[in-house]
Amino acid sequence: MSMLHKLEEVADRFREVEGQLSDPRVLADQGRFRALTKEHSDLSSVVAVYHRLCKVREDAAGSQELLKDPDQEVREMARAELDELTATQAELEQQLKFLLLPRDPNDTKNIILEIRAGTGGDEAALFAGNLFRMYTRYAERQGWRVEILSAAEAEIGGFKEVIALISGQGVYSRFKFESGTHRVQRVPETEAQGRIHTSACTVAVLPEAEDVEIQIDPTELRVDVYRASGAGGQHVNKTESAVRITHLPTGLVVSCQDEKSQHKNRAKAMKVLQARLLDAMRAEQDAKTAADRKSQVGSGDRSERIRTYNYPQGRCTDHRINLTLYRLEAIMEGDLDEIVEALATHAQAELLAGQES
Repeated sequence: MSMLHKLEEVADRFREVEGQLSDPRVLADQGRFRALTKEHSDLSSVVAVYHRLCKVREDAAGSQELLKDPDQEVREMARAELDELTATQAELEQQLKFLLLPRDPNDTKNIILEIRAGTGGDEAALFAGNLFRMYTRYAERQGWRVEILSAAEAEIGGFKEVIALISGQGVYSRFKFESGTHRVQRVPETEAQGRIHTSACTVAVLPEAEDVEIQIDPTELRVDVYRASGAGGQHVNKTESAVRITHLPTGLVVSCQDEKSQHKNRAKAMKVLQARLLDAMRAEQDAKTAADRKSQVGSGDRSERIRTYNYPQGRCTDHRINLTLYRLEAIMEGDLDEIVEALATHAQAELLAGQES
């Protein structure tokens, strides 16, 4: 199917959806109305560019006719205009190729963000805190909500592990390339000799699972309650508010003790468990098609070293796309747009190349 034929089908579907949205029966069905509203929004960007392309092609045809005019000045003006319209047409066609690429169905979802200290001891825990702060700042810039689901703080500061829910429009689409090993190179505060140490943390980004996607049989769960430990007030050691849920078929274990309420801790733990089960299902599906994958960007491979943060040089390097930026301070304050855009563009180019090959 040619791109123009596909665009005509998209435009026809757009008009059909517009008509349905004004149907009283659709307005009365909130579920269907929401689905159509989302589809209308997704199609509108494609249709807008398609209409621009049609206008440019029409204008180019007019300029082509003027090349036959006997007046040399008119022909020269037509040639200049045709050159400009031809360049614009090529840009719009390339833009539409990207817009027509299959969309990740998880892009609109909220995420479960998990950060764990790896090699490096106390320095890794401090770096985990730095990463969590960086992502929190980035989320705030986007107007998203961050809710800590579970946190194991280190004595020196930072986190041994922190799990958070980040909610908002298109969160997964912006965070999905962050999964992997993040490495830091800097002089620890406790280093008397001023030597640079290398530490690492692992980051996992899981799309929040919806109930319709993951059905968990309650008989396959073992739920243990116990007294929480660590900081948190007098309730910590006096009530059995902490919850540990074990999914027996897979052996996945999730614990939560941050809330005073056992009910709230259980709800948070279930949210994390659902996300991990959905991620495991997706990883199994990805493994079946791994032979066809040409790029590791966005693969979610936790063992892959994806980025280095070098403090002495003020440098941040993303190893997957060989991107190096010398503004580490701004990046650690949540200015991640340039990195996120570069990764998204690279992933789109890889997907487009795969379709064209």
